[in-house]
This record gives sequence, C-alpha cells and structure tokens, in this order.
Amino acid sequence: MTRDLRDHGVLYLRFRKRVCLNKGEVLTLGRAARLLADSELEEELKALVLARPEHKDGNMVLIDVLHIIDLVHKQVPGLRIEHFGDPFVLVEVKAKPDRIPNWLLVSAVWLLLFIGSGLTILNFHADVSMQAAHQRLYRLLTGHLELRPYVLQIPYSLGIGVGMALFFNRFFKKTFNEEPSPLEVEMYLYQENMNQYIVTEEYSKLAAKEGDRHDCPP
Repeated sequence: MTRDLRDHGVLYLRFRKRVCLNKGEVLTLGRAARLLADSELEEELKALVLARPEHKDGNMVLIDVLHIIDLVHKQVPGLRIEHFGDPFVLVEVKAKPDRIPNWLLVSAVWLLLFIGSGLTILNFHADVSMQAAHQRLYRLLTGHLELRPYVLQIPYSLGIGVGMALFFNRFFKKTFNEEPSPLEVEMYLYQENMNQYIVTEEYSKLAAKEGDRHDCPP
C-alpha cells in the first residue's frame, strides 16, 4: 500500500556492511540499514521487504542502493532519501543454523596446533643454538659452566608465554586494553578485501543480468 506525503519527508539511511540471514528468511529494510525518519514512517519502512534470497542466488547477495530507492519510492512516493556510507549492503545467507561445536574435534585441532607450535619453537631454538647461548650467558654471570642453566631457561620459557599473550593482547577471553591485536587487524583486513572482491563480483553479475554492456569485465 502506497501513501502520499504532502510535506515531502526525508529518510536518512546508513547501510550495514554485512547482514546474515538464515535460509528462507526475508531481508527487510530495518535489517539492512539504520533508519532515521518520522516515527510512524520509520516503523512502516522497517518492515519493507527488500529481497527474498533463493537457492539460485547463492550464499552471498548484493542489495544496491538504487534497488532500495526504487522500492521505497513505490511505498512512499515523493519521499526524499539521503544515504551515508557504502551504497550497498552485502547479505550472507546461511544454509544451516549455527551448530553446537564438536568439542572432540575442537580438542583435536587444539592439540594439533599446540604440538605444531611447540615443535616450531624447539626448531627455532635449535637453529639459533639457544641452549649454548644460555650456557655462555650463565658462565659470564657466575663464572661456572652449567649444562642445564634452569635459572635462565625457566624464566625464559615463562617469558615466551607472557610475551605472546601481551603481543596478541588476549588471555583466553580477557583483553588487556582496547587496542586490537595484530592477528585481529590482519583478520579485519582479510575480511575487508574479501568483501570488496565479493561486491565487485556481485556487481558484475548484476550488470550481466540487466544487460548493461558499459561495464568492462574484471
């Protein structure tokens, strides 16, 4: 049902970067973006259906701002729309709901990573002759030769763990400050690059579907 506005209102939109939907769910404007408009109009537009992803659409769907503007104008003719940020929203369709993690599989992966990282540290220490360095340092400090200078090796081993925790800014679920860790920064950059690639591919598919020959293929 459409409605006319005598005093043409303004709808402000800020699209979310990524929206997750379960299979069979519909995408509404309220889930795709943050809205700011007249309170009555805002509630009406939040329920506006933008897309019903199907199996043939794949698990990633791109909703362009022009498509949203067209649907909003059909719902509310004459409404002025102002959008901020990216002119699209990326929708991820999950084929299955989130499953409960298999703790046996998680434990096996954790054990594999633990052994692998331990062997990596041992091989590094063997390459740089860390034991010989500790022996020489112990002899310089005490004047005695000790084949196993535990007084240096034990604090050094504990320091490796503390240093890794401080470097990644995380101890289990606890963070020491609000700064992101290097791993979190790399994961963020990877996600941004992947999103940009998906957006480019989806725009290419959209142009091919609409018969737009002005876009050059990547």
